[in-house]
Amino acid sequence: MPSSSASRTYRAEGVVLRTYKLGEADRIIVLLTRDQGQVRAVAKGVRRTSSKFGSRLEPFMSVELLLAHGRNLDIITQAQTKGAYGHGIASDYGRYTAATAIAETAERLTDIGEAGSAQYALVAGAFSALSRDLHPSELILDSYLLRALSTAGWAPSFTDCARCGVPGPHSAFSAPLGGAVCADCRPPGAASPSSATMDLLGALLTGDWTTADASETGARREAAGLVGAYLQWHLERGVASLKHVERA
Repeated sequence: MPSSSASRTYRAEGVVLRTYKLGEADRIIVLLTRDQGQVRAVAKGVRRTSSKFGSRLEPFMSVELLLAHGRNLDIITQAQTKGAYGHGIASDYGRYTAATAIAETAERLTDIGEAGSAQYALVAGAFSALSRDLHPSELILDSYLLRALSTAGWAPSFTDCARCGVPGPHSAFSAPLGGAVCADCRPPGAASPSSATMDLLGALLTGDWTTADASETGARREAAGLVGAYLQWHLERGVASLKHVERA
């Protein structure tokens, strides 16, 4: 059987979702990787000032890693920066709180050891857009949430009725039923968003940034509430970081 060090190591490309202190100088790094899904690994000595790659393993950074298999947790032995998103995100409160909510959601939607290339691409793209301030941070967040839920198998409808398929547009929204619903399928207590809000939700889901960036504050606030309700329904409990997100 092979016993070389190469057989005990592997390479991974990922984004840092969260970190935990471990002992006096180490950290546990929670990563979402392209090929291995969610990975939790130890970065030894990373909290010392002499660490060679401490700043590369901060939240929201995109990195290329060499890891060694460990008994309980794998060990990060090398780290190279692929996208220094953390610096641009941490410099602005709105971008930081949006990125934190994205990271928490990604951690909840992915499993350890399960391939998650589509979810990885969504998170890396969102962190990149936030770091460069390409669009308002709350819109990047809500677009990510809708796309991540869709990738997980919970794609909402904002045009045709989510229950019976009758062509829209429709004036009611039900998170349990999957989005827009017609008058016949509308359950008691369903929301009645404006047409501008429904247009914005559709734009955020499809990546129509021309429409999204031109949206009004009222539509953004209403859309954020519906996205939050849809997210909570499918995750069965809320994402704690959302309450800190800075909204326009």
